[in-house]
Amino acid sequence: MNEKNRKSKKDVELRLISELMKNCHRSDRELARAIRVSQPTVSRIRTRLEKEGIIREYTIIPDFSKLGYGMLALTFVRLNEHSAEGIEEAKMAANEGAQQGRFGSIMLERGIGLGYDGVVVSLYKTYSDYSKHRNAIANFPFVDASKIDTFIINLYDEVRYRPLSFRHMAKELTTQDKEQ
Repeated sequence: MNEKNRKSKKDVELRLISELMKNCHRSDRELARAIRVSQPTVSRIRTRLEKEGIIREYTIIPDFSKLGYGMLALTFVRLNEHSAEGIEEAKMAANEGAQQGRFGSIMLERGIGLGYDGVVVSLYKTYSDYSKHRNAIANFPFVDASKIDTFIINLYDEVRYRPLSFRHMAKELTTQDKEQ
């Protein structure tokens, strides 16, 4: 496959992903119209992207405040150990908490920055729920309890700058290659 065809194929993939991020409930026929390719092309590309794990899931983003969640918290932590056992213990604890419905964690990941190497993104109905979860996080043996900080977002706040949506990222996907 020559460079031009490879670039064209990647462009179609990115446009399809972008359209799915905007609204994943559209049919392949509607998506084909939106990105100006045939419906079988959309079906083939979508199936391949799912098999390759590029498309991991189709979901919605509700208005969490209307579901009773008043807070979103970004809790930054420093981890005591980075051993395989410590990582597995963290995964098991996070999954156990989620299965028991104890914590409203959306994401638990390692990373770097601000003097931390882990972040927990969670939703809470009340400050009390947040406080209980923060204490539970501090008591995990792999977390340095002296190095935990949280940024809390009030989901009931009337002033919204740019609420969570993948529409913005969808647009970014289709413009990044054009700028290069």
